Amino acid sequence: MYMFDMARLIAKAVSFDSGDGKRIQHFLKVYTFADTIGRLEQIPETTLETLRIAAVLHDIGIHAAEEKYGSSSGKYQEIEGPAPARRILESLHCPQDVSDRICFLISHHHTYTQVDGIDYQILLEADFLVNAYEDHLDKTAIRTFRDKIFRTRSGIQLLNDTYGI
Repeated sequence: MYMFDMARLIAKAVSFDSGDGKRIQHFLKVYTFADTIGRLEQIPETTLETLRIAAVLHDIGIHAAEEKYGSSSGKYQEIEGPAPARRILESLHCPQDVSDRICFLISHHHTYTQVDGIDYQILLEADFLVNAYEDHLDKTAIRTFRDKIFRTRSGIQLLNDTYGI
């Protein structure tokens, strides 16, 4: 098992999003929820590490999306995110197969169909846990998303407890 330096990754991601406190706070919260759900679900350590890295970098394409398309829409984040993520991962000597999986997750983190792994599932859940708060979603919208998308016992419990549903 490789030992990835999460502190250096987070520092690089903060630097990449320099001056954008809202986005920095967002990815740190998603990282925390992803790590928590992954640990509670007792996923394999290598999968958990990939999930953690993807959680930090999941929105890395947002600035490019806004510049290129005038929108931070999820589909544009998915298009623009892998390239800067790959550059950061290469600078940290992330193994190629791990980098490929992380870039796949980044390029699908707003796609809710054909979820192909527990890392993908947990990333969707962690991102929603944070987005529901940041976007001030009502309980009906939260319940609907939970019932359609959430699959992990821990993610469902965290969502229910966080939003009192």
